[in-house]
Amino acid sequence: MPASERALELVTAAAAAAVDKLATDVTALDVSDQLFITDAFLLASAPNERQVRAIAEAVEEKLLPLGAKPVRREGEREGRWVLLDFIDLVVHVQHAEEREYYALERLWKDCPVIEVPTAAAAPGDAQG
Repeated sequence: MPASERALELVTAAAAAAVDKLATDVTALDVSDQLFITDAFLLASAPNERQVRAIAEAVEEKLLPLGAKPVRREGEREGRWVLLDFIDLVVHVQHAEEREYYALERLWKDCPVIEVPTAAAAPGDAQG
């Protein structure tokens, strides 16, 4: 069974927040067929601990108006790998070194990728 509409809504909003804070390698995976505890993972990287924390904070702020608050939060103090568990979505914001070392995409390579925004729109960019 694919990720729920709710999970996809949260993935899109969380990815947009991460991209707005200049996260790199933003990737979403539909893990619903592999895990019963969540529908999707969002992975994002940053070059330093301060930015890792800023991205995690931005994701939380963006999802709050959607009625989503993390039920679990880990790693904020160290700022190397912050995990935010929104039940339908688990967000992993990792320092680039941790992202490369742990290679979550490789561990979950059999899961479908969910399309997400990959770049923030530049001011003045027109769609159409």
